[in-house]
Amino acid sequence: MTKPSLLVVDDDDAFRAYLGTFLTSRGYEVETAISGERAIARLRASSQPSVLILDLMMPRVGGLEVLEEMARSRRTVPTIVLSGMGQVNMVVKAMRLGASDYLVKPFGEDDLERAVQSALEECQSAGAAVLPNSGPREVISANPRMIRMRELAAQVADTDVPVLILGESGVGKEVMARHIHYSSARRTEPLLKVNCAALPAELLESELFGYERGAFTGALREKPGKFELAGRGTIFLDEIGEMSPLLQAKLLHVLQDGEYTRLGGVKPMSSTARVLAATNQRLEDCVADGTFREDLYYRLNVIRLEIPPLRERREDIAPLCNFLIGVYSTRYKRPLREMPPELMEAVESYSWPGNVRQLENIVKRFVILPDVELALADLTEPEHANAAEESEEPEIQSAAEPQRDLGSLKKLSSQAAERVEREMVLRTLNEVNWNRKQAARKLSISYKALLNKIKRWQIGGGARSAAG
Repeated sequence: MTKPSLLVVDDDDAFRAYLGTFLTSRGYEVETAISGERAIARLRASSQPSVLILDLMMPRVGGLEVLEEMARSRRTVPTIVLSGMGQVNMVVKAMRLGASDYLVKPFGEDDLERAVQSALEECQSAGAAVLPNSGPREVISANPRMIRMRELAAQVADTDVPVLILGESGVGKEVMARHIHYSSARRTEPLLKVNCAALPAELLESELFGYERGAFTGALREKPGKFELAGRGTIFLDEIGEMSPLLQAKLLHVLQDGEYTRLGGVKPMSSTARVLAATNQRLEDCVADGTFREDLYYRLNVIRLEIPPLRERREDIAPLCNFLIGVYSTRYKRPLREMPPELMEAVESYSWPGNVRQLENIVKRFVILPDVELALADLTEPEHANAAEESEEPEIQSAAEPQRDLGSLKKLSSQAAERVEREMVLRTLNEVNWNRKQAARKLSISYKALLNKIKRWQIGGGARSAAG
Protein backbone atom coordinates (compact mmCIF):
# COMPACT_ATOMS: atom_id res chain seq x y z
CA MET A 1 0.00 0.00 0.00
CA THR A 2 1.41 3.37 -0.98
CA LYS A 3 2.05 5.63 1.99
CA PRO A 4 0.17 8.95 2.00
CA SER A 5 2.52 11.83 1.21
CA LEU A 6 2.59 15.10 3.14
CA LEU A 7 4.15 18.44 2.15
CA VAL A 8 5.07 20.60 5.17
CA VAL A 9 5.69 24.28 4.44
CA ASP A 10 7.06 26.48 7.25
CA ASP A 11 9.89 29.03 7.37
CA ASP A 12 10.85 28.09 10.96
CA ASP A 13 13.67 25.56 10.51
CA ALA A 14 13.31 23.89 13.93
CA PHE A 15 9.53 23.63 13.76
CA ARG A 16 9.60 22.34 10.17
CA ALA A 17 12.17 19.68 11.14
CA TYR A 18 10.09 18.64 14.15
CA LEU A 19 6.94 18.24 12.04
CA GLY A 20 8.86 16.24 9.44
CA THR A 21 10.33 13.88 12.05
CA PHE A 22 7.06 13.44 13.93
CA LEU A 23 4.94 12.75 10.84
CA THR A 24 7.55 10.38 9.39
CA SER A 25 7.39 8.39 12.64
CA ARG A 26 3.63 8.06 12.03
CA GLY A 27 4.21 6.27 8.75
CA TYR A 28 3.82 9.12 6.24
CA GLU A 29 6.09 10.10 3.37
CA VAL A 30 7.06 13.68 4.26
CA GLU A 31 8.56 16.44 2.14
CA THR A 32 9.33 19.90 3.51
CA ALA A 33 9.60 23.35 1.97
CA ILE A 34 11.10 26.47 3.56
CA SER A 35 8.98 29.08 1.76
CA GLY A 36 5.78 29.77 -0.12
CA GLU A 37 7.73 30.07 -3.38
CA ARG A 38 9.17 26.56 -3.01
CA ALA A 39 5.75 25.20 -2.08
CA ILE A 40 4.23 26.62 -5.28
CA ALA A 41 7.08 25.17 -7.34
CA ARG A 42 6.55 21.75 -5.74
CA LEU A 43 2.77 21.89 -6.29
CA ARG A 44 3.34 22.56 -10.00
CA ALA A 45 4.94 19.12 -10.33
CA SER A 46 2.96 16.31 -11.90
CA SER A 47 2.60 14.27 -8.70
CA GLN A 48 0.73 15.96 -5.88
CA PRO A 49 1.02 15.35 -2.12
CA SER A 50 -1.93 13.75 -0.35
CA VAL A 51 -2.06 16.62 2.18
CA LEU A 52 -0.47 20.06 2.41
CA ILE A 53 0.45 21.48 5.86
CA LEU A 54 0.92 25.19 5.32
CA ASP A 55 2.07 28.00 7.61
CA LEU A 56 0.13 31.21 6.97
CA MET A 57 2.78 33.69 8.12
CA MET A 58 5.89 33.50 5.93
CA PRO A 59 7.99 36.29 4.38
CA ARG A 60 7.34 37.35 0.76
CA VAL A 61 4.90 34.57 -0.24
CA GLY A 62 2.70 33.50 2.66
CA GLY A 63 0.15 30.74 3.02
CA LEU A 64 -2.73 32.81 1.61
CA GLU A 65 -0.77 33.47 -1.58
CA VAL A 66 -0.07 29.74 -1.93
CA LEU A 67 -3.80 28.98 -1.57
CA GLU A 68 -4.69 31.69 -4.11
CA GLU A 69 -2.23 30.19 -6.60
CA MET A 70 -3.70 26.72 -6.04
CA ALA A 71 -7.21 28.11 -6.66
CA ARG A 72 -6.14 29.88 -9.87
CA SER A 73 -4.42 26.76 -11.21
CA ARG A 74 -7.32 24.53 -10.04
CA ARG A 75 -5.05 22.28 -7.98
CA THR A 76 -7.01 20.49 -5.26
CA VAL A 77 -4.93 19.28 -2.32
CA PRO A 78 -6.47 18.99 1.16
CA THR A 79 -4.70 21.70 3.15
CA ILE A 80 -4.19 22.23 6.88
CA VAL A 81 -3.15 25.81 7.64
CA LEU A 82 -1.08 26.74 10.69
CA SER A 83 -1.73 30.08 12.34
CA GLY A 84 -0.68 31.99 15.43
CA MET A 85 -2.97 33.36 18.11
CA GLY A 86 -5.05 36.33 17.01
CA GLN A 87 -4.99 35.51 13.28
CA VAL A 88 -8.69 34.68 13.01
CA ASN A 89 -9.25 36.83 9.91
CA MET A 90 -6.41 35.08 8.07
CA VAL A 91 -7.81 31.68 9.02
CA VAL A 92 -11.26 32.65 7.71
CA LYS A 93 -9.71 33.80 4.39
CA ALA A 94 -7.71 30.57 4.18
CA MET A 95 -10.79 28.41 4.72
CA ARG A 96 -12.67 30.35 2.08
CA LEU A 97 -9.78 29.81 -0.31
CA GLY A 98 -10.22 26.06 0.11
CA ALA A 99 -8.23 25.05 3.22
CA SER A 100 -9.61 21.91 4.82
CA ASP A 101 -8.67 22.62 8.43
CA TYR A 102 -6.55 24.83 10.65
CA LEU A 103 -4.41 24.52 13.77
CA VAL A 104 -3.40 27.35 16.09
CA LYS A 105 0.20 27.25 17.35
CA PRO A 106 1.13 25.79 19.76
CA PHE A 107 -0.93 22.65 19.12
CA GLY A 108 -0.70 19.11 20.43
CA GLU A 109 0.49 16.06 18.53
CA ASP A 110 -2.95 14.47 18.89
CA ASP A 111 -4.55 17.56 17.30
CA LEU A 112 -2.12 17.34 14.38
CA GLU A 113 -2.76 13.63 13.88
CA ARG A 114 -6.52 14.14 13.91
CA ALA A 115 -6.27 16.99 11.40
CA VAL A 116 -4.09 14.93 9.04
CA GLN A 117 -6.40 11.92 9.25
CA SER A 118 -9.44 14.11 8.61
CA ALA A 119 -7.72 15.66 5.57
CA LEU A 120 -6.80 12.21 4.29
CA GLU A 121 -10.40 11.10 4.67
CA GLU A 122 -11.40 14.03 2.47
CA CYS A 123 -8.73 12.95 0.02
CA GLN A 124 -9.89 9.34 0.20
CA SER A 125 -13.47 10.32 -0.50
CA ALA A 126 -12.29 11.88 -3.75
CA GLY A 127 -10.51 8.59 -4.60
CA ALA A 128 -7.00 9.98 -4.18
CA ALA A 129 -5.51 8.18 -1.18
CA VAL A 130 -6.01 5.57 1.49
CA LEU A 131 -6.28 6.68 5.10
CA PRO A 132 -3.83 4.80 7.34
CA ASN A 133 -5.37 3.10 10.38
CA SER A 134 -8.83 4.01 9.12
CA GLY A 135 -10.23 0.57 9.86
CA PRO A 136 -12.53 -0.26 12.75
CA ARG A 137 -11.56 0.96 16.21
CA GLU A 138 -12.30 -1.75 18.75
CA VAL A 139 -14.63 -0.90 21.64
CA ILE A 140 -12.69 -2.60 24.45
CA SER A 141 -14.80 -3.21 27.54
CA ALA A 142 -15.78 -5.77 30.14
CA ASN A 143 -18.37 -3.45 31.66
CA PRO A 144 -21.97 -4.74 31.36
CA ARG A 145 -23.31 -1.30 30.29
CA MET A 146 -20.63 -0.98 27.61
CA ILE A 147 -21.15 -4.55 26.39
CA ARG A 148 -24.89 -3.87 26.04
CA MET A 149 -24.12 -0.62 24.21
CA ARG A 150 -21.70 -2.37 21.86
CA GLU A 151 -24.36 -4.99 21.08
CA LEU A 152 -26.95 -2.27 20.43
CA ALA A 153 -24.51 -0.45 18.14
CA ALA A 154 -23.99 -3.66 16.14
CA GLN A 155 -27.77 -4.15 15.85
CA VAL A 156 -28.39 -0.66 14.43
CA ALA A 157 -25.21 -0.50 12.32
CA ASP A 158 -26.94 -1.59 9.11
CA THR A 159 -29.90 0.73 9.51
CA ASP A 160 -29.93 4.24 8.08
CA VAL A 161 -31.25 5.95 11.20
CA PRO A 162 -29.16 8.63 12.96
CA VAL A 163 -27.43 7.72 16.22
CA LEU A 164 -26.86 10.19 19.05
CA ILE A 165 -23.76 9.36 21.12
CA LEU A 166 -23.54 11.04 24.52
CA GLY A 167 -20.89 11.17 27.21
CA GLU A 168 -18.22 13.26 28.87
CA SER A 169 -15.20 14.50 26.92
CA GLY A 170 -12.72 11.72 26.29
CA VAL A 171 -15.00 8.73 26.98
CA GLY A 172 -14.68 7.37 23.44
CA LYS A 173 -17.61 8.78 21.47
CA GLU A 174 -15.56 8.85 18.25
CA VAL A 175 -14.45 5.25 18.81
CA MET A 176 -18.10 4.23 19.10
CA ALA A 177 -18.91 6.13 15.88
CA ARG A 178 -16.12 4.29 14.07
CA HIS A 179 -17.35 0.99 15.48
CA ILE A 180 -20.84 1.67 14.10
CA HIS A 181 -19.57 2.73 10.67
CA TYR A 182 -17.18 -0.19 10.21
CA SER A 183 -19.80 -2.68 11.41
CA SER A 184 -22.21 -1.46 8.73
CA ALA A 185 -22.65 -2.10 5.02
CA ARG A 186 -21.19 1.40 4.51
CA ARG A 187 -17.77 0.27 5.77
CA THR A 188 -16.20 0.59 2.30
CA GLU A 189 -17.47 4.18 1.97
CA PRO A 190 -15.89 7.25 3.62
CA LEU A 191 -16.30 8.13 7.29
CA LEU A 192 -15.93 11.92 7.55
CA LYS A 193 -15.71 13.77 10.85
CA VAL A 194 -16.73 17.39 11.41
CA ASN A 195 -16.09 19.12 14.74
CA CYS A 196 -18.97 21.59 15.04
CA ALA A 197 -17.19 23.52 17.82
CA ALA A 198 -13.95 24.03 15.89
CA LEU A 199 -15.21 26.40 13.18
CA PRO A 200 -17.22 29.64 13.11
CA ALA A 201 -20.79 29.16 11.85
CA GLU A 202 -20.15 30.57 8.36
CA LEU A 203 -17.14 28.28 7.84
CA LEU A 204 -18.95 25.27 9.25
CA GLU A 205 -21.75 25.80 6.73
CA SER A 206 -19.34 25.74 3.78
CA GLU A 207 -17.54 22.75 5.34
CA LEU A 208 -20.76 20.75 5.52
CA PHE A 209 -22.55 21.87 2.37
CA GLY A 210 -19.82 23.35 0.14
CA TYR A 211 -20.06 26.50 -1.95
CA GLU A 212 -20.25 27.65 -5.56
CA ARG A 213 -17.64 29.71 -7.32
CA GLY A 214 -18.27 33.39 -6.59
CA ALA A 215 -20.45 32.67 -3.53
CA PHE A 216 -18.34 35.19 -1.59
CA THR A 217 -15.14 37.19 -2.01
CA GLY A 218 -12.28 34.75 -2.45
CA ALA A 219 -14.42 31.84 -3.65
CA LEU A 220 -12.38 31.36 -6.83
CA ARG A 221 -13.61 27.82 -7.41
CA GLU A 222 -16.43 25.60 -6.26
CA LYS A 223 -15.86 23.43 -3.23
CA PRO A 224 -17.82 20.28 -2.37
CA GLY A 225 -18.97 19.91 1.22
CA LYS A 226 -18.73 16.91 3.52
CA PHE A 227 -22.24 15.72 2.63
CA GLU A 228 -21.19 15.59 -1.02
CA LEU A 229 -17.79 14.00 -0.33
CA ALA A 230 -19.26 11.35 1.96
CA GLY A 231 -21.38 9.84 -0.80
CA ARG A 232 -23.09 6.80 0.69
CA GLY A 233 -20.74 6.84 3.66
CA THR A 234 -21.09 8.32 7.14
CA ILE A 235 -20.73 11.81 8.56
CA PHE A 236 -19.78 12.06 12.24
CA LEU A 237 -20.87 15.42 13.68
CA ASP A 238 -18.89 15.91 16.88
CA GLU A 239 -19.94 18.59 19.42
CA ILE A 240 -23.36 18.86 17.73
CA GLY A 241 -24.62 21.00 20.62
CA GLU A 242 -22.37 23.86 19.45
CA MET A 243 -24.05 24.13 16.04
CA SER A 244 -25.78 27.45 15.32
CA PRO A 245 -29.60 27.58 14.93
CA LEU A 246 -29.30 28.43 11.22
CA LEU A 247 -27.19 25.36 10.52
CA GLN A 248 -29.45 23.24 12.71
CA ALA A 249 -32.32 24.13 10.34
CA LYS A 250 -30.25 23.14 7.27
CA LEU A 251 -29.18 19.88 8.91
CA LEU A 252 -32.79 19.08 9.78
CA HIS A 253 -33.72 19.58 6.11
CA VAL A 254 -31.01 17.10 5.05
CA LEU A 255 -32.19 14.53 7.60
CA GLN A 256 -35.84 14.91 6.61
CA ASP A 257 -35.62 15.26 2.84
CA GLY A 258 -32.06 14.23 1.93
CA GLU A 259 -31.56 17.59 0.15
CA TYR A 260 -29.44 20.71 0.63
CA THR A 261 -27.94 23.54 -1.44
CA ARG A 262 -24.39 24.76 -1.59
CA LEU A 263 -23.59 28.28 -0.42
CA GLY A 264 -24.36 30.58 -3.33
CA GLY A 265 -26.16 27.81 -5.19
CA VAL A 266 -29.77 27.36 -6.29
CA LYS A 267 -29.70 23.77 -7.47
CA PRO A 268 -30.85 21.24 -4.81
CA MET A 269 -28.33 18.49 -4.14
CA SER A 270 -29.17 15.12 -2.66
CA SER A 271 -27.37 13.20 0.08
CA THR A 272 -27.63 9.58 1.16
CA ALA A 273 -24.95 9.87 3.85
CA ARG A 274 -25.74 8.56 7.30
CA VAL A 275 -25.40 10.97 10.23
CA LEU A 276 -23.89 10.06 13.60
CA ALA A 277 -23.82 12.89 16.16
CA ALA A 278 -22.06 13.27 19.49
CA THR A 279 -22.02 15.78 22.34
CA ASN A 280 -20.93 16.09 25.96
CA GLN A 281 -23.87 18.44 26.64
CA ARG A 282 -27.35 17.61 27.90
CA LEU A 283 -29.31 18.37 24.76
CA GLU A 284 -32.57 18.30 26.70
CA ASP A 285 -31.32 21.35 28.62
CA CYS A 286 -30.25 23.01 25.37
CA VAL A 287 -33.75 22.45 23.96
CA ALA A 288 -35.25 23.89 27.15
CA ASP A 289 -33.15 27.06 27.01
CA GLY A 290 -33.77 27.52 23.28
CA THR A 291 -30.25 26.92 21.98
CA PHE A 292 -31.06 23.63 20.24
CA ARG A 293 -34.06 22.88 18.02
CA GLU A 294 -36.51 20.44 19.51
CA ASP A 295 -37.41 18.93 16.12
CA LEU A 296 -33.74 18.33 15.30
CA TYR A 297 -33.19 16.77 18.74
CA TYR A 298 -35.95 14.23 18.16
CA ARG A 299 -34.73 13.58 14.62
CA LEU A 300 -31.21 12.79 15.91
CA ASN A 301 -32.32 10.97 19.04
CA VAL A 302 -33.68 7.89 17.25
CA ILE A 303 -30.98 5.65 18.72
CA ARG A 304 -29.27 6.97 21.85
CA LEU A 305 -25.98 5.60 23.19
CA GLU A 306 -24.77 7.13 26.47
CA ILE A 307 -21.19 6.12 27.23
CA PRO A 308 -20.38 6.03 30.96
CA PRO A 309 -17.22 7.77 32.23
CA LEU A 310 -14.16 5.63 32.90
CA ARG A 311 -14.49 6.04 36.69
CA GLU A 312 -17.80 4.14 36.48
CA ARG A 313 -16.30 1.20 34.59
CA ARG A 314 -13.05 0.48 36.41
CA GLU A 315 -12.95 -3.09 35.12
CA ASP A 316 -12.04 -1.55 31.73
CA ILE A 317 -8.91 0.27 32.94
CA ALA A 318 -6.48 -2.67 32.89
CA PRO A 319 -7.63 -4.06 29.50
CA LEU A 320 -7.43 -0.56 27.98
CA CYS A 321 -3.93 -0.08 29.41
CA ASN A 322 -2.73 -3.37 27.93
CA PHE A 323 -4.29 -2.57 24.56
CA LEU A 324 -2.75 0.93 24.46
CA ILE A 325 0.67 -0.35 25.53
CA GLY A 326 0.55 -2.77 22.59
CA VAL A 327 -0.43 0.00 20.17
CA TYR A 328 2.18 2.54 21.27
CA SER A 329 5.06 0.15 21.94
CA THR A 330 4.67 -1.00 18.33
CA ARG A 331 4.28 2.54 17.01
CA TYR A 332 7.31 3.92 18.88
CA LYS A 333 9.34 0.70 18.61
CA ARG A 334 9.70 0.30 22.38
CA PRO A 335 10.17 -3.05 24.20
CA LEU A 336 7.55 -2.30 26.90
CA ARG A 337 4.90 -5.02 27.17
CA GLU A 338 3.18 -4.30 30.47
CA MET A 339 2.99 -1.72 33.23
CA PRO A 340 4.91 -2.20 36.49
CA PRO A 341 2.57 -3.42 39.29
CA GLU A 342 2.86 -0.22 41.37
CA LEU A 343 1.92 1.94 38.39
CA MET A 344 -0.97 -0.33 37.39
CA GLU A 345 -2.29 -0.16 40.97
CA ALA A 346 -2.23 3.65 40.83
CA VAL A 347 -3.86 3.67 37.39
CA GLU A 348 -6.70 1.43 38.56
CA SER A 349 -7.43 3.59 41.62
CA TYR A 350 -7.24 6.97 39.85
CA SER A 351 -10.45 8.94 39.18
CA TRP A 352 -9.70 9.75 35.49
CA PRO A 353 -11.43 13.13 35.05
CA GLY A 354 -10.21 13.14 31.44
CA ASN A 355 -11.52 9.61 30.83
CA VAL A 356 -10.01 7.30 28.19
CA ARG A 357 -8.27 10.16 26.38
CA GLN A 358 -6.34 11.03 29.55
CA LEU A 359 -5.49 7.36 30.10
CA GLU A 360 -4.23 7.13 26.52
CA ASN A 361 -1.96 10.15 27.01
CA ILE A 362 -0.54 8.72 30.26
CA VAL A 363 0.17 5.36 28.62
CA LYS A 364 1.69 6.97 25.53
CA ARG A 365 4.00 9.12 27.67
CA PHE A 366 5.07 6.12 29.76
CA VAL A 367 5.84 4.04 26.67
CA ILE A 368 8.06 6.84 25.34
CA LEU A 369 9.58 7.73 28.73
CA PRO A 370 9.26 4.71 31.09
CA ASP A 371 9.84 6.60 34.33
CA VAL A 372 7.58 5.17 37.04
CA GLU A 373 8.03 8.08 39.46
CA LEU A 374 7.15 10.62 36.78
CA ALA A 375 4.06 8.65 35.77
CA LEU A 376 2.98 8.29 39.40
CA ALA A 377 3.36 12.06 39.87
CA ASP A 378 1.03 12.60 36.90
CA LEU A 379 -1.55 10.44 38.63
CA THR A 380 -1.22 11.66 42.22
CA GLU A 381 -0.95 15.44 41.80
CA PRO A 382 -4.45 15.97 40.37
CA GLU A 383 -5.85 13.78 43.17
CA HIS A 384 -4.18 15.99 45.79
CA ALA A 385 -5.44 19.08 44.00
CA ASN A 386 -8.98 17.72 44.03
CA ALA A 387 -8.71 16.92 47.74
CA ALA A 388 -7.55 20.46 48.43
CA GLU A 389 -10.45 21.89 46.45
CA GLU A 390 -12.97 19.72 48.30
CA SER A 391 -11.60 20.52 51.78
CA GLU A 392 -13.70 23.18 53.43
CA GLU A 393 -11.00 24.24 55.93
CA PRO A 394 -7.30 24.88 55.25
CA GLU A 395 -4.84 22.40 56.68
CA ILE A 396 -3.27 23.76 59.92
CA GLN A 397 0.55 23.64 59.94
CA SER A 398 3.00 23.98 62.80
CA ALA A 399 5.56 26.78 62.86
CA ALA A 400 8.28 24.17 62.68
CA GLU A 401 7.34 23.37 59.05
CA PRO A 402 7.87 26.61 57.08
CA GLN A 403 7.97 24.90 53.66
CA ARG A 404 4.56 23.28 54.22
CA ASP A 405 3.25 26.68 55.44
CA LEU A 406 4.02 28.08 51.98
CA GLY A 407 2.21 25.19 50.36
CA SER A 408 -0.82 25.73 52.57
CA LEU A 409 -0.93 29.43 51.75
CA LYS A 410 -0.96 28.56 48.07
CA LYS A 411 -3.75 26.05 48.63
CA LEU A 412 -5.72 28.51 50.73
CA SER A 413 -5.41 31.19 48.07
CA SER A 414 -6.47 28.77 45.37
CA GLN A 415 -9.46 27.58 47.41
CA ALA A 416 -10.56 31.15 48.13
CA ALA A 417 -10.35 32.12 44.46
CA GLU A 418 -12.27 28.99 43.49
CA ARG A 419 -15.04 29.71 46.01
CA VAL A 420 -15.41 33.32 44.82
CA GLU A 421 -15.52 32.23 41.18
CA ARG A 422 -18.09 29.52 41.93
CA GLU A 423 -20.27 31.97 43.85
CA MET A 424 -20.13 34.49 40.98
CA VAL A 425 -21.07 31.84 38.41
CA LEU A 426 -23.96 30.59 40.54
CA ARG A 427 -25.25 34.13 41.15
CA THR A 428 -25.12 34.91 37.43
CA LEU A 429 -26.89 31.67 36.51
CA ASN A 430 -29.69 32.44 38.94
CA GLU A 431 -29.99 36.02 37.64
CA VAL A 432 -30.64 34.74 34.10
CA ASN A 433 -32.85 31.83 35.23
CA TRP A 434 -30.12 29.34 34.29
CA ASN A 435 -29.90 30.35 30.64
CA ARG A 436 -26.31 29.20 30.28
CA LYS A 437 -25.51 30.98 27.03
CA GLN A 438 -26.76 34.26 28.46
CA ALA A 439 -24.75 33.61 31.64
CA ALA A 440 -21.60 32.95 29.61
CA ARG A 441 -22.04 36.31 27.84
CA LYS A 442 -22.51 38.13 31.16
CA LEU A 443 -19.43 36.43 32.62
CA SER A 444 -17.38 37.18 29.45
CA ILE A 445 -16.36 33.55 29.04
CA SER A 446 -17.08 31.00 26.33
CA TYR A 447 -20.16 28.80 26.56
CA LYS A 448 -17.94 25.71 26.62
CA ALA A 449 -15.85 27.14 29.49
CA LEU A 450 -19.03 27.71 31.51
CA LEU A 451 -20.19 24.13 30.89
CA ASN A 452 -16.81 22.84 32.07
CA LYS A 453 -17.09 24.87 35.29
CA ILE A 454 -20.62 23.60 35.95
CA LYS A 455 -19.42 20.04 35.41
CA ARG A 456 -16.30 20.49 37.57
CA TRP A 457 -18.26 21.98 40.47
CA GLN A 458 -21.15 19.54 39.94
CA ILE A 459 -23.73 22.30 40.21
CA GLY A 460 -27.21 21.91 38.84
CA GLY A 461 -30.80 22.03 40.01
CA GLY A 462 -29.82 21.38 43.63
CA ALA A 463 -27.30 24.21 43.65
CA ARG A 464 -29.84 26.40 41.89
CA SER A 465 -32.50 25.89 44.55
CA ALA A 466 -29.99 26.19 47.38
CA ALA A 467 -28.67 29.45 45.98
CA GLY A 468 -32.21 30.69 45.48
